[in-house]
Amino acid sequence: LILLPHIATLGYGVGPGGEIIDTFPYFVSGVLHLISSAVLGFGGVYHSLIGPETLEESYPFFGYVWKDKNKMTNILGYHLIILGLGAWLLVLKAMYFGGVYDTWAPGGGDVRVITNPTTNAAVIFGYLVKSPFGGDGWICSVDNMEDIIGGHIWIGTLEILGGIWHIYTTPWPWARRAFVWSGEAYLSYSLGAIATMGFIACCFSWFNNTAYPSEFYGPTGPEASQSQAFTFLVRDQRLGANVASAQGPTGLGKYLMRSPTGEIIFGGETMRFW
Repeated sequence: LILLPHIATLGYGVGPGGEIIDTFPYFVSGVLHLISSAVLGFGGVYHSLIGPETLEESYPFFGYVWKDKNKMTNILGYHLIILGLGAWLLVLKAMYFGGVYDTWAPGGGDVRVITNPTTNAAVIFGYLVKSPFGGDGWICSVDNMEDIIGGHIWIGTLEILGGIWHIYTTPWPWARRAFVWSGEAYLSYSLGAIATMGFIACCFSWFNNTAYPSEFYGPTGPEASQSQAFTFLVRDQRLGANVASAQGPTGLGKYLMRSPTGEIIFGGETMRFW
């Protein structure tokens, strides 16, 4: 329910309107993950039962202790480079290898190649300084694939450069003093980062139908609210309610009302008091 739609957003097996026209790419992905999990499982059994207790004697490169600050930042650098390469893989897929699914493509959504990604730093980093409250929406307000792919160009490049920097430098004195250099501390830092990314992903999947198209993930919160409001409006109209003038307990239109800019919209009471 979570990972398979991501394959669809990458443009594999998808046709106009988000229709799945070929399931073979999903089968291939499943087989690759099955093989990968078997390799990982075998590696875990090997290192638990057969492999050396410590790696320093045979493979010094892979051996380390938690308090080795320089080694820890090297490992951080390797991870950043891998993450950066992953971001660039999305960029390459979107620009040169078939494109990605765009829910806003003409005709109701389709796979298209992103030929002109946004690289303007003011636009990309402008999302970071937006308010997360009200109508600004912080980075979750992105509404076009050009900005999403351009953002991955920036983040991928910065992660690769940051990874190289962490590999070839040692922690500065203030960093040595500020952080706790132990396995438990690294675990807590990682869990905190994962939790932060999880909360951001929740906001994206709940409100943003550009990164998470409704064709694959279901309606966003606002879309679901609008659909439910329309359902109640049609039902009550059939029951004889005057949907044009009915008011709710606070005086707002129960079914329909006029927005400050003049548009007729669903009433403010439609959802709250059902």
